[in-house]
Amino acid sequence: MPLRTCLFDLGNVLVFFSHERMCRQIGELVGASEAEVRAILLGTPLQLDFESGRKTAAQVHTELDRFFASSTNLADFERAASDIFVLNEPMVPLLDELKNNGVRLVLLSNTCSSHFQFVENQFDLLSRFDDFTASYRAGATKPFDRIYEDALARIQCEPGECFYTDDIAEYIDAAKRFGIDAEVFESAEHTREQLVNRGALPR
Repeated sequence: MPLRTCLFDLGNVLVFFSHERMCRQIGELVGASEAEVRAILLGTPLQLDFESGRKTAAQVHTELDRFFASSTNLADFERAASDIFVLNEPMVPLLDELKNNGVRLVLLSNTCSSHFQFVENQFDLLSRFDDFTASYRAGATKPFDRIYEDALARIQCEPGECFYTDDIAEYIDAAKRFGIDAEVFESAEHTREQLVNRGALPR
């Protein structure tokens, strides 16, 4: 069965990110330590609610301001929370090669609206994609069925004609349950090798 579509995760596949930097920068904004911010943002459902679309950036900002008794600007908060990404540069020519070979590109990512918008504005990356499934739009995060069902509606092919890579094995296993051909991400070079083996790219 020929490969028609590739699904790519965002974090630690197309871009690298740092939760430590996020918590430190928010801490500098609200007058708290990195550990204190981590405890409220990542140690409670707050970030998960943001990524799954149950809370907006404004709501998360308001909750953090209230918790830390601070009064900060929403735009400053979104910048502090989102300026945490570094482009995985070897992935860019791989995406271009796939596009030039007629392969459809779809993003499948656990991400919040602020992070998605930051990556979209900061890097010449997401414009290469034909469509995207983001958890904040799908209303669910990986590995729940709903986000994969959203992706299946966007790949425009049979699950077996789609290849997916993600750095988290649990998410790969979930995709395989839907019949998607999937491999844990290691590097751009390894991913290209996987695609060559599947006939999507020339040797």
